[in-house]
Amino acid sequence: MGLNAAWDDSAQANEHVPPLNKRFPYGKQPIRGVSVGGWLSLEPFITPSFFKKYSVHDNVVDEYTLTRRLASSAKPTLEKHYATFITERSFREIRDAGLDHVRIPYSYWAVKKFDDEPYVEQVSFRYLLRAIEYCRKYGLRVSLDLHGLPGSQNGWNHSGRHGVIGWLNGPDGDKNAQRSLDIHDQLSKFFAQPRYKNVVTLYGLANEPLMLKLPIEPVIDWTKKAAEIVEKNGMKQHIVFGDGFLKLSKWKTILQDTGHSLLLDTHQYTIFNTELIGLEHKKKLEFVCDGWVELLSDSNSKGTG
Repeated sequence: MGLNAAWDDSAQANEHVPPLNKRFPYGKQPIRGVSVGGWLSLEPFITPSFFKKYSVHDNVVDEYTLTRRLASSAKPTLEKHYATFITERSFREIRDAGLDHVRIPYSYWAVKKFDDEPYVEQVSFRYLLRAIEYCRKYGLRVSLDLHGLPGSQNGWNHSGRHGVIGWLNGPDGDKNAQRSLDIHDQLSKFFAQPRYKNVVTLYGLANEPLMLKLPIEPVIDWTKKAAEIVEKNGMKQHIVFGDGFLKLSKWKTILQDTGHSLLLDTHQYTIFNTELIGLEHKKKLEFVCDGWVELLSDSNSKGTG
């Protein structure tokens, strides 16, 4: 799918939201969306077929070890996945379900890989651009989410490499932090183009940095630097940063009055709690409504940062 020189931002996901060429009232109207996880950044629990064929002794647990194991077949294997796991039909169904936003996780090797890393470089970026055009066609706004940062920002498999946190931590922590800033410099220059201003409305800096293990101040300092780079490059979109799994009340004293258009991203899960998984669907909804409403209200308050 090539990019046409002209584009049309008049599409409207549904009658309850404005068309793409009109501003979405963030902070006043709920976002109703879905994440296309496991696509451009692999997650073993979403796409177990990539991993279940290997034994424990093979130690294939993330995209790093998978692509290292696949070697020369990594590129055709992943490109087949990119081309079939999520397609235009997926975005049409998202629109038809009444949703209006799509979160697209992708990782830094969509732009560049470093040293002797085995990741498949740049191929996923083509599919990211294709996805954005499908979203444009169906009136869906896009939240870009940098899911994997150099060195891994949380040590979890969905960052690309399971194990040690090597971003802002360890002997290469500062180098990887700068690499991630350079990635954002390149990405934000690209997405600052007029073509993307109406469809890419949310720009994520780092998915789930594990601030329960990382020192807080360096993460905050990096976030400020990243936001400055993104805005300096002309992006007018809202910049999204993660709560780091800190209590939302902690953010009442952090990142106040930065001058940046920041949105705090907090992730609440039921899927990773065995007790919650066993609840009937109605009970899960009640748990979310009763237990998370106050937390989410706090996250919408100016006092939380």
